[in-house]
Amino acid sequence: MPELPEVETIKTAIEKAIGNAIIVNVSVYNKNLREKIPDDLAEKIVGAKICAYERRAKYILIHLDNGICLIWHLGMSGQVKISKQKLERAKHDHVVIETSNGFITYHDARRFGMLTYFNEKENDAPKFLQNLGPEPFDRRIDGKYLLQKFQSKKTPIKVALLDQSVIVGIGNIYASESLYEARILPTREANSLSLAECTRLLQKVREVLQKAIEAGGSTLRDYHKPDGSLGYFQNMHCVYNKTGQACPDCRCNIKKTGGIQKLVLAGRSTFFCPSLQK
Repeated sequence: MPELPEVETIKTAIEKAIGNAIIVNVSVYNKNLREKIPDDLAEKIVGAKICAYERRAKYILIHLDNGICLIWHLGMSGQVKISKQKLERAKHDHVVIETSNGFITYHDARRFGMLTYFNEKENDAPKFLQNLGPEPFDRRIDGKYLLQKFQSKKTPIKVALLDQSVIVGIGNIYASESLYEARILPTREANSLSLAECTRLLQKVREVLQKAIEAGGSTLRDYHKPDGSLGYFQNMHCVYNKTGQACPDCRCNIKKTGGIQKLVLAGRSTFFCPSLQK
């Protein structure tokens, strides 16, 4: 699933290519995504001008001048293609949005994504947006915030980091990488972390996510940037998907330690260095 860096990369690419365009036409070829695309989507957005773009957690929000806000979630395998001309429709191309500056095509083989809208004038944002925690880069949060949130959590810290009501946008890849950089075992109970550890963890979360954004995200399976190119951050992973290898900061004998290890927490693969992470 695209995480914060991938969604930020896609949002920025759409913004640069399409900008404050007018929506000319919407073609919906398959409404049956994770949630059905509203029947009146085209009616609500055709003729409106795009005012602003925003990423909230793993959602792309496109604000229109008629008060409608498009909500886009890419699910497990969703891809966005941007072109100046309308592309020949490929299998799993479900939606094409034609604008005065080009075309946006939504491609989703697994159909776990979502494209819907809400009316900002009526302040009727869906609950899944209202219940989100703060952004990782929100300077109003600090180590004390994480410490307070983790006090009642006996779950592994890796699982707690995936809780979007605590902090948003962190998925499986970046939770493993951030915990490695912070030298914290993913199996530690969240309420066992000290203030210093929470402060260090938040700092490393921000550093890892920023590097990933600058690298265009991580391409592991389905993710491509809207121009079709791959992200680069997978080449910079320290532990994720590197079972049995030596981590970049460790001088241990991997014949004895086994190198980077993998376990499953809450159904998600988790990677860590048992020598450096405590």
